[in-house]
Order: sequence, then structure tokens, then C-alpha cells
Amino acid sequence: MSWLSSLQGARPLFVKEVLRFWKVAFQTIGAPVLTAVLYLLIFGHVLEDHVQVYKGVGYTQFLVPGLVMMSLLQNAFANSSSSLIQSKITGNLVFVLLTPLSHRAWFVAYVGGSLVRGLMVGAGVWLATVWFAAPQFAQPLWALVFAVLGGCLLGSLGLIAGLWADKFDQMAAFQNFIILPMTFLSGVFYSVHSLPPFWHEVSRLNPFFYLIDGFRHGFFGQSDVNPWVSLAVVLSVTLAVAMLALRLLRTGYKIRH
Repeated sequence: MSWLSSLQGARPLFVKEVLRFWKVAFQTIGAPVLTAVLYLLIFGHVLEDHVQVYKGVGYTQFLVPGLVMMSLLQNAFANSSSSLIQSKITGNLVFVLLTPLSHRAWFVAYVGGSLVRGLMVGAGVWLATVWFAAPQFAQPLWALVFAVLGGCLLGSLGLIAGLWADKFDQMAAFQNFIILPMTFLSGVFYSVHSLPPFWHEVSRLNPFFYLIDGFRHGFFGQSDVNPWVSLAVVLSVTLAVAMLALRLLRTGYKIRH
């Protein structure tokens, strides 16, 4: 089956995934936006007059892109992972298995739904922070590219986690011990140049750092790493994770027995 036919077949499942989180938008979109605004209020108020990372950019302005991308990543992951684990535990995954959808269609639908939720949350965070920091887009195309790649990467990773986990405890462990540390330790609240040498090098091993740094470049035209390097790293990681997710879906890992 070609990718084109997979896209056509994936549409009903994609619509289902979007409606699933949209019906509880107060929880899936409103709550993450509120959390990000609280981060901005607390950190921005405390550090605005004490920290300046880029020349001519206040700390609150610096913080906005990081919070937008962090919220986007966490919610893109949560969408695909929670959908799969809920379907597995409640038993309604069998109704999707009975359809003639290919593994590619599953991938497109689940990752597509995650991308939509991530972008909606990210846009909501950005709109909410306009009241606290003047909007600034030096190179908006860079911001858009990294936002889309971030949603696809975490949507794929959520798909893998949802296939692997057999219960909510395992999913919570995956999110609390892998996703949350990687997002918080990726330069959301600081520049990696402010870290000691050891942690500076460790940060460069975190793909989320390149996502946030490249996204921030789209806002200010400044970044800790050349955006083309960030793009190469993010593209490589996204492709690797996506291929793994596709392979697991094709073999029916933990869903066809």
C-alpha cells in the first residue's frame, strides 16, 4: 500500500484522534496553557532583572519560546501514548484492528493527531504569553519547521511508549522519568552556555535541546547552536524514532496477541 493510500485510509482514525482530545479541550489544551503561564509568571517575575541571555532580549521574552515548545512536546507525546494505552486497557483497540488500515495509516493518524494537539497547545501558550512579552519573530519559518518536527518526534515516541506499556503505571514512569527530565533539561529556562562544562556537554546529547534551541532561533535569530546543525540532529532523531514506531506497528508489537 502506498503512502498516498495510507493517508486516505488514515483520515477516519485521524478525525477520531482529534475529536478525542477536543471533546475535553479544557483539560487537554486549557490546563497545559495555564501551567505554562504560571511558569512564565514565576520565573519571569523572579529573574527578569537578573538574567539576560541574548543582547536586547529580556528574560521573559527568552522564556516564551522554551515554554511554547516544552508544552508542545509534552502534549504531543501525551496524545498518542494515552490514546493507545487507554484503547489497550479498555479493550476497544480490537475495533481498530478489525479495520483494513495498514500500519502506515495507524502511524499517520496517531502522529497526526498528536501534532495537531501539540500545535494547538503551543499556539495557546504563545497567545497567552503575548500579554507578558511583546511577540517577536525574526525568522518564523525556522520556528514552524521545528514546531512540526517536534510534534512528529514526540507523537512517534508516544506511539512507541503506548505500544510498550501494558498499564498506566508503566506509562506514567515513561513520562516522569524520560520525557519530563529531557524537556526540563533542554534549555527551556536557561542557556546551556551558563552551565558547567560537564553539563554543557551532556545537554548536547539531548535531542530536545536542539528542538528548543532551533525553535528559539526562529523568534530571535539567535541561538546556542547553528540552526542547521539543530535541524540535522532533529531530522535524524525524528526519522529514527518514526522508523522504529512503524516497525513496531507493522509487526503488531503487543497489539496482535
